[in-house]
Amino acid sequence: MSISHADYLDLKYAKHLLNNPSLASRIFNKLGTTIEKGIQRLPAWWNARVQVVSEKALTETLNLAVLTMQDGALRTPSEKMHKMMAAFSGGVGGAFGLTALAVELPISTLIMFRSIADIARCEGEDIRSIETRLACLEVFAYGGRSQSDDCAESGYFAIRAGLSKTVGAFLGYGAEDGAPILVKLISQVSARFGVVVTEKAAAIAVPILGAAGGVLINTVFLEHFQCTARGHFIIRRLERVYGREYIESAYERIDKC
Repeated sequence: MSISHADYLDLKYAKHLLNNPSLASRIFNKLGTTIEKGIQRLPAWWNARVQVVSEKALTETLNLAVLTMQDGALRTPSEKMHKMMAAFSGGVGGAFGLTALAVELPISTLIMFRSIADIARCEGEDIRSIETRLACLEVFAYGGRSQSDDCAESGYFAIRAGLSKTVGAFLGYGAEDGAPILVKLISQVSARFGVVVTEKAAAIAVPILGAAGGVLINTVFLEHFQCTARGHFIIRRLERVYGREYIESAYERIDKC
């Protein structure tokens, strides 16, 4: 089997999106401030609490995000609407500073999850299925790269392989019996999601423009995961046609790092 030219271009675009700059780099490009300075300003309790805050945000989001969404593929995703919602949330949170992040993060994560699910639906996914919801959840792991990650350890398929066993085990047990496995999956995802949560917190900790800074940071935060989601679900769409092994092999041959 050989991939069509149009699908090859889609795969190449997906790889470009999944290799997008880290959130820290994106914030630096927008604000001209270093994340390192912000990290130094974070309170002593932050590192110990980031995993808890991230897990809570992801857990609360998993079921709530798609409740009011309708089925149907090939809809145009409402990326601008979700950016406006994220910007408003960031503006409110930014007005109160870092102390409001634990309250604001579940809201912005819920908005991001809805945007991710919207993109998934556009790429032909059934957003009512638990498999698709878990695929949406995984996006938070794929987008959780730091600037120090290297290609071998943080590549898309490497991270995905690490999550696949847990996802497969949960799907095999079902929602009720697999509850402990779901907790494990959320913990795995939040470990990487916590990287970008810390980067977001660090940007907030640097004195910028208060609410206006919160608006900008949340917009960049959402764009970061929208790019990741688009790449992820393009690949899943192609896998349904060509098979996962073929697409992974073709992906790895594109502009090797």
